[in-house]
Amino acid sequence: MRELVNFGDVAIDLIAEGAGPPVVLLPSRGRDSDDFDAIAEGIAKAGFRVLRPQPRGAGRSIGPTCRLRMQDLARDVAQIVERENNAPAVIVGHAFGNWVARMVATDHGHLVRGVALMAAAAKSFPGSLRADVQQSADETLPRAVRLAALRRAFFHPDHDPSVWLSGWAPEANRIQGIASAATEQAEYWQAGGVPMLDIVADSDPFKPKDKWFESREEFGNRVTVTIIPRASHALVPEQPELVVDAVVGWIRQLP
Repeated sequence: MRELVNFGDVAIDLIAEGAGPPVVLLPSRGRDSDDFDAIAEGIAKAGFRVLRPQPRGAGRSIGPTCRLRMQDLARDVAQIVERENNAPAVIVGHAFGNWVARMVATDHGHLVRGVALMAAAAKSFPGSLRADVQQSADETLPRAVRLAALRRAFFHPDHDPSVWLSGWAPEANRIQGIASAATEQAEYWQAGGVPMLDIVADSDPFKPKDKWFESREEFGNRVTVTIIPRASHALVPEQPELVVDAVVGWIRQLP
């Protein structure tokens, strides 16, 4: 099912499927929620209500951008969860989406059962990777340049990066850049104290091996770390079955 959900001056393009406890999927920087087609079906079949709100600027989602902060993007997600009237939800954030997921848990803790981080960057990472992300998303660049950037930043050598030549939402990328620049990392990093699953891709340049267990070292037993082999920062199109198994298995052991 796909519908446009309106609240105030915001409209969120929502994809929803399945029935059961809610699981919200939030995409990577500048990408749309269609990225989750493969894992959404698997999670829904496992007995969950899967919600995929398109970020502002992707699909038909719109909203103000003046003085935008991460709190505003989190509020969009909270509105979707509240509307379901079946909280609390598990919020799953892929790459940039993990920042939004943490912000939802920080500002709207009563709506959040736990947060799953998929290919979340380490607390600090090489600045050169930001340029690779922007090159990957820039459809005005030559295909070869974009593919090289996708290989460096997003895809394991065994996987085809061309699947991510499409699926980019330039306006969402711009909006998310505004929100992240206006918000300190410390404002969302704690994720409100809820349980966290950190799904780490074993070849992710944003989280090299010496940082794999960084979240558990910082937050202790409320973090479960799962390592996914032969995957990089894209993760979801690379190892969808393993991602579904990790998310569903973790949710089922939550209190």
